[in-house]
Amino acid sequence: MAEDIEKKASAAPEKTKKKKQSAADLQKALRGSQGDGPAKMPVDYKKIFSRVALLLVIIWVVALFIPTWIPKAVAGALTLAAAGLGFWFVRYIKKSEALGDLLRGASTAEGRKEALEKLDKDFKKGDTQAVLARAQLEMQEDPRKALTTLETIQLDKVMTPIADQVRSLRGMLHLTLGEAQEARALVDKIDLGKAQDRKTRAMFATVAAEAWARTGQGKKAMETLELFSPDDPEFGEIRVQMLRARAFAYAHLNDTKGLARALRRLAETSPQLLGMFVGSKKTHPLLEREAKKILMSSGAVPKKMVRQKM
Repeated sequence: MAEDIEKKASAAPEKTKKKKQSAADLQKALRGSQGDGPAKMPVDYKKIFSRVALLLVIIWVVALFIPTWIPKAVAGALTLAAAGLGFWFVRYIKKSEALGDLLRGASTAEGRKEALEKLDKDFKKGDTQAVLARAQLEMQEDPRKALTTLETIQLDKVMTPIADQVRSLRGMLHLTLGEAQEARALVDKIDLGKAQDRKTRAMFATVAAEAWARTGQGKKAMETLELFSPDDPEFGEIRVQMLRARAFAYAHLNDTKGLARALRRLAETSPQLLGMFVGSKKTHPLLEREAKKILMSSGAVPKKMVRQKM
């Protein structure tokens, strides 16, 4: 969603042609960058299963050349285990693809309502993947409700990648609600090095860095953020969140120049994005002051309104 905003802004640079967006809409863009569903990744089943089959053939050839029954029993057990794992893997991938399609089709309030009804109808209660999908739909309208949904997932009973995804989503929602300490407690348990791909690592790092910055660890936050460039096309969907995290980190490091750069780049996407830093008692004073200054100079917000908030 944030990527769509960026494209529209670059396609129509003239002020008279830019579509006005409310601060609430832009906050939804921030919360919803993970809610559009993962892109469908092609899975080469033939390649995966051919490699497993080759390994099993080798195991059986070795077992048949050993005269005792024990190697054959081990080979049989491994074959059954591989068959069971293969069945689970195919089912897991197909379910992930179905949920991804469901989320991508829920771009409106009515679409989200239909998607939630479909989740209730087609998936078992307590299904972790379905619970994640439900939370990503709910977070568009009610972050607190989405948090409650995510908290039903027992993190010690799911695979590490899933647990870290849940921690990241919960952390992002706590940050949106101004609850930095709660977010910090979650992100400290994320293993950033074990994320599945670069985009996932960048997302986890962005949420973690913002939590660190807002709880007094600005240097650690900035060192983490510098590992990923917001200008990388691969991170287009999370670019706004990456710049937001940098703004918090620069503010807590009292780096006025760095902060101004991050805020100007956010304003290039949409000046109204800076409204998220204005009017909250939990916003760093330097961050709020710089955001107001750029908002006033952009002309996106009436100066009288900004002065009243100041």
